[in-house]
Amino acid sequence: MPLQVGDPAPDFALPDHEGRVHRLSDFRGRWVVLYFYPKDMTPGCTIEAQDFRDHHAELEREGAVVIGVSPDPPERHRKFREKHGLPFLLLADPEHRVLEMYDAWGPKKMFGREFFGARRKTYIIDPEGRIAKVYPKVKPAGHGQQVLHDLRALKAAYARES
Repeated sequence: MPLQVGDPAPDFALPDHEGRVHRLSDFRGRWVVLYFYPKDMTPGCTIEAQDFRDHHAELEREGAVVIGVSPDPPERHRKFREKHGLPFLLLADPEHRVLEMYDAWGPKKMFGREFFGARRKTYIIDPEGRIAKVYPKVKPAGHGQQVLHDLRALKAAYARES
């Protein structure tokens, strides 16, 4: 069953563009924008990454860390980050274990052909490690801005509950 709002976000450990391993639990106490995408250097994934880049400073001011995950290897992430000036973490999941945990791996269709691959999906995780918002189908253009808007609303609601 797919993860839903209120569920604990499953912890994981994945390498970044330099091979350093990061765990989701390392970011406990902060808001996390965890986004899954199919492939570095492709048009849609580049648009989405650039949108997160363009809103990164504002997301950081809101106390959020942005983490992108795809099946690409660390070396490809390094090139993607450098080419587009991406200031956030990109984690490698070539065996798609984390993609599967977060329901971001499965059947896809393109040009009448069916295959398995990474799905574009985003989660906002609260400082206590629970899923606060799920974006099950993401359109790359404007996604970073939408996440920023929703994060602000979630933080306000979270503050009222505390």
